[in-house]
Amino acid sequence: MNVPELLESASLLVSDEGAAENAITVSDIWDHLVRDEWEIALSLPEDLGDDRSIPLDSWGKLAEAAERLRMERSAAWCHWRCLEIRHGVIRAQLTLRSAGDGRRTTPFSGAGVLRPMWDIGRLSPTGARAVSIAALRVENTPVPEPGGQATVRLLPLTPSDWTHVRPGRRITMHEDRTVAGTAVVLEVRRPAAVPGG
Repeated sequence: MNVPELLESASLLVSDEGAAENAITVSDIWDHLVRDEWEIALSLPEDLGDDRSIPLDSWGKLAEAAERLRMERSAAWCHWRCLEIRHGVIRAQLTLRSAGDGRRTTPFSGAGVLRPMWDIGRLSPTGARAVSIAALRVENTPVPEPGGQATVRLLPLTPSDWTHVRPGRRITMHEDRTVAGTAVVLEVRRPAAVPGG
C-alpha cells in the first residue's frame, strides 16, 4: 500500500457525525489529501484526543505512512499509541527533582526513550522495595528540565505489576537508588483486548 492509500484509509478513522465545533473531521483530512498535503493530513489524526477509539491496526497504518514520509516524530507517536493499546497507559503529573537535589543535572528527551524505574508500592518476596520499569513520554514538553513539572504517559514494561495503581496514587521515579521525581497518577487505562495480539 502506498502513502496516499495509507492516508486515505486512515482518514476513514474520523467521523463527521456528532463532531464538536473544533473537532477533526474526515473532510479536514480529505481536504489535505486532495492537495497532496500528506504531512498535514497525517498530523491531524495525531491530534485526536484520547477519548477516540482508534484501532491498533489503524495506528499501525499511520505509523507506516509516517515512516514512508520520513516523519520520525509522527511515526514514533503512532508506534507509542500502538503500545498503549497493547499494554495500557498511565498518565501522571511528574515533578522532577532540581539539579542540585537529584542525580540528573540536564534535561532529557520526553519522546519515550527514557525507561526509568518506578516505586509503585510493590514489595519483593523478602519484603524489600521492588521497582517496576515503565517508559516515559512527556505530553507537550519535548525536553523536561530538572526541577520542572510535566504531564507524562507511562508505558509499563510489565503491566501486571501496575494493576493496583489508581488515580491519585503518588509514585516515585528512579534512575538509580535516589529519587529522581515524584508523580501523582491522573488516569489509568488497562490494555485493550487486541485480536490475535
